[in-house]
Amino acid sequence: MALVGEASTGREALQIIDATSPHVCLIDANLPIGGQALGFGDPNVPAGIELARLVKHRLPNVGVVILASFESEEQLFQAIKVGASAYSRRDITPEALVDLVRRVSQGEYLVTDSVLERPQVTARVLKQFRELSEAQGGIEPLFVPLSAREVEILDYIAHGQSNKAIARLLNISDQTVKNHITSILRKLAVNDRTQAVIYALRNNWIKL
Repeated sequence: MALVGEASTGREALQIIDATSPHVCLIDANLPIGGQALGFGDPNVPAGIELARLVKHRLPNVGVVILASFESEEQLFQAIKVGASAYSRRDITPEALVDLVRRVSQGEYLVTDSVLERPQVTARVLKQFRELSEAQGGIEPLFVPLSAREVEILDYIAHGQSNKAIARLLNISDQTVKNHITSILRKLAVNDRTQAVIYALRNNWIKL
């Protein structure tokens, strides 16, 4: 693991990111520069969240970790919207942070664990994207690329079930659930479980 750059403002961070194309970015949710000063986004949204959104737009495969001074459901919701891979308090231990970075670099999506502990956040995310889908009219798919078991697992995810809960309900191992989720993300070409659920909802494969 190598630290390729460090920045104290969003503008400086973008320059480093463009120059180094890192695998993982640790972003403070409250940078000392507003979204408007970066030239994009909503000034009411913390600049770190806005920076994360721009980073994901430029480098879709980069893992973004949002670090916050305190846990906020609003910031967690915003982190999900911009595609962050993880959301944590800044007082995380060095050992836990290293583990977090390694897991995110391997493609894990750890925001999900935080979301599952807050059902109201899950409901808010899915409600917003369901409304977006309805506004767009939806498109009837020619085929469903997922197996029946994968659709079943997605349905459980959409209703807020954790991996362990899904494994118990289906009488399979936690690792088997993880393998199915990995397959789902690959088939749908999405980065995380929330995006997979949104994709399935838009195509009417599952219902809330």
